[in-house]
Amino acid sequence: MNNLDQIVTHPLQTSFWGEFRKSWGNEVLETKYGILTLHKLPLTNYKIGMFIKGPEPNQPMLTDLKEIGRKYKLVFIKLEPNVGWEFPISGPKSSIKSKLIKLLKQNGAVQGKTLFTPTTFQIDLSPSEEELMKGFSSKTRYNIRLAERKGVIVKENGSDKAFSKYLELTRETVGRQGFFAHTEKYHRLMWNILKKAGIARLMVATYQGEIITTWILFAWKDFLYYPYGASTEKHKEVMANNLMMWEAIKFGKKLGLTTFDLWGREEGKGFTKFKEGFSPKVIEFLGTWDLIINKPLYMIYKIAEYIRWPVLKLFAASGLSKHRF
Repeated sequence: MNNLDQIVTHPLQTSFWGEFRKSWGNEVLETKYGILTLHKLPLTNYKIGMFIKGPEPNQPMLTDLKEIGRKYKLVFIKLEPNVGWEFPISGPKSSIKSKLIKLLKQNGAVQGKTLFTPTTFQIDLSPSEEELMKGFSSKTRYNIRLAERKGVIVKENGSDKAFSKYLELTRETVGRQGFFAHTEKYHRLMWNILKKAGIARLMVATYQGEIITTWILFAWKDFLYYPYGASTEKHKEVMANNLMMWEAIKFGKKLGLTTFDLWGREEGKGFTKFKEGFSPKVIEFLGTWDLIINKPLYMIYKIAEYIRWPVLKLFAASGLSKHRF
């Protein structure tokens, strides 16, 4: 473990994630605060920086980031600090958040378009299995027991065969739901590097000898994360996802981890309602902030972004986006 890995609190700030992004083709800068990925703006000599899931901002950090931005001709650096509090935020924690926002604004940062959701779900893994199960909704408990009665089996399986099934189910899920997804090459590269580092783990749910659900989990420091999942439409009635979540919780406890982060929360979505059945805490992050380095070019960028996103949404609605995987 290098010096960076000793201080960072999120897998997307590790040297291993930096290695993956470099292998993917990104320019990666390793600073004393964490890693920045640089992304070239088309038809220009300028770039934007992404500093995602970094530490709590302070004045020295923001000063250094602005200096880095000028050196590398960045239009802005997008900050999404790995800093959050249980919702609703009140008392001293609310005061801390207000002070951090004031600091960001004093340094020329403005709220930007989000990459991660502003809130996430987290499950405390410290209670006993019995206490955790008791806290779930009655429907969730029923569905877990139903999956067990039906003979669904969930295990960690990092084999090449299991990962190929994960890719197959991801293609099916993307085709069914029509959302944007990373390419197969991206997933393979990420898996190969993070598996070797001991961060990425693959869980599979099998029914009647067939893998029907696959989840990739990340384990880092005291946290377990659930970034990727895919399943088939077949055998939905056996409630494999409910058992998968329960076994992932038990897996995290077995590893000695303290918190299971469910990687985002979107109100009104079906999968959010599924997660709510496990009685997680809602965590609200500091938010997404664009630390502006070049104000005139940033204004041009925002106009282009305003035009671009409606086009991408139309593209997704048309079903064409499924061909990206």
